Order: sequence, then C-alpha cells, then structure tokens
Amino acid sequence: MRGKQAPKRAIKSDIKYGKQNIAKFINYLMVQGKKSIAESIVYDALVTVAEKAKRPELDVFEDAIKNVTPQMEVRSRRVGGSNYQVPMPVRGERQRALAYRWLINAARARKGRSMAAKLADELLDAAQGVGDAIKKKQDMHRMADSNKAFAHFAHR
Repeated sequence: MRGKQAPKRAIKSDIKYGKQNIAKFINYLMVQGKKSIAESIVYDALVTVAEKAKRPELDVFEDAIKNVTPQMEVRSRRVGGSNYQVPMPVRGERQRALAYRWLINAARARKGRSMAAKLADELLDAAQGVGDAIKKKQDMHRMADSNKAFAHFAHR
C-alpha cells in the first residue's frame, strides 16, 4: 500500500427513512451517477416488500442483509511457491459491502419485470433464507469450511 489511507467519509442518511444503510444500498445500486433512479428503484422495492410481507419494510430489509452477510471468506495466500485458499473472518465494512453487492447482482440476474420488482423479490427471498444471494453466502462459507486445513497460514 502506497501513501496514506484515504479517510472514511461520512455518508448522509437517505431522504425517506433517514437510515444510512439504505443510503449506502442506494449508492451501490446506482449506475453512472443516476442517484434519483436508484432511489426510486429502492423505495419502490421497499413498498412492494411491505405489501407482500405484511410487515415493516425496514425489518424485512434488515433481515435480508443479516441473512446474506458473510462471516468467513477465503483469501489467496502464496506460501512457498504454491497458492492456498486461506479462510479468514470478514471485516464489518466488507461484510455489508458483499451483502449489498450479492443482493443487487442476484436481483439484476433475474429475468423480466422491472428492477424494483426483481429487487423486492430478492429481498423477500433473502429475508426468508433462500435465493441467489443466500446461495452465494453459503458457497463462500462452504469454501472456507473445506479449506480449514490451511487456516494456520492466516496470521501475518
């Protein structure tokens, strides 16, 4: 790493709910700086989620994020001429970043319908513990579990 690390900027809360995690999610969803479009997609998805789940949309959103958030990941580590997939715990900020990214990519991968509808379905699935984003987390945990033998390479 060269130079000093860039300072973390404080992110403003979103307009409708006043939550920073929703604002961060909107920023992850945003494409080419079109924030108003990303906001309308997320807010429409959350309204749909509230109607379908018959409970507050923020609760469903929190459950979905909590269910998708990974605890362990594998990182490549070169030791003595060969590469090992070393299981390591995931830092807090990276946990949320991966969860947001997996949810958005899973929603984008669904066919047909509007992005708001696809995102709403993915959030509902994730809150119930199913769906592509959950599968991604389980795959990562399975990989970390199968490479437990190389955990002693983690320190450094």
